[in-house]
Amino acid sequence: MTTTMLGLSCGNPGGSVEILVIEALRAAAAAGAATELVRLDDLRLDGGPEDDAEWFWERLIGCDAWIVGAPIISRTVPGRLKLLGDRLLGPNADAAIIEGLLEVRRHGGEPAVPFRVDERVLRPRVAGFIACGGALTTQWKALALPVMHTLTFSMSTSVVDQIVVEGAGTPRSAVLDAAAIARAAELGRHVASQAGRPLGEAEYLGPPGACPLCHLDVMVLRGTSLECATCGARGVLGDEGVAWTDLESSVISMEERRAHYREIVDTARSHAARRDEVAQLAAQYEGFPVTRPPR
Repeated sequence: MTTTMLGLSCGNPGGSVEILVIEALRAAAAAGAATELVRLDDLRLDGGPEDDAEWFWERLIGCDAWIVGAPIISRTVPGRLKLLGDRLLGPNADAAIIEGLLEVRRHGGEPAVPFRVDERVLRPRVAGFIACGGALTTQWKALALPVMHTLTFSMSTSVVDQIVVEGAGTPRSAVLDAAAIARAAELGRHVASQAGRPLGEAEYLGPPGACPLCHLDVMVLRGTSLECATCGARGVLGDEGVAWTDLESSVISMEERRAHYREIVDTARSHAARRDEVAQLAAQYEGFPVTRPPR
């Protein structure tokens, strides 16, 4: 069966990000994948009658692999990419939540929380990330890949490879960096090679990073206790580096997301029992004057 690969370019049409995504898709196509490219710039995400979020959802839910390319803006990625993720992913596309809701329905019940139940979420997928910016120093790029990971953990999509391209601060200048072009092609081949493998079986083929799960280096320190800021894996910082003590706390793990699902359900039931109290307490905030822009 032919692997289907979706490319999402979140930069300017024809710009460096798109060039790198195309290079990755071409390499994947040479490896036998059927590829397509979507520009984030073409998507309407205003919630109106011509909104394209559901159209993109069908493209995403139908693929075996996807590659996301994004420019680095103010140390992170464009807000429209985060908007797309907020609209389509999160609880509405969480494999653990959908697993739990399907189990409720199998026993004749109805879910306590109003999330979409699309069984196609459970289909195995893999992904690759390309972040591209002009800065040459690390502090201007540190948050790009961590934010991009919010696009994949809910659907249990295995991130196979991830790269940051630097020094591309003028339009289309990535073409001057032969190593970056070759690395984007390598990423495309890596992602294509792991398509169809579920979380835990897909092999990570990118740079190692400090965290054993998301393979990134952004950490939260609380004394000697350490938490991966991208995925939540926990460890202890010692003289010989990090000893990872709790990988199941990572949001990548199904164990943590199943626990989160139970937390959501318990909270919803608790609040449902106090619906009248909520309405009474919230009434005092109704009618507060709101300033709106002229139309």
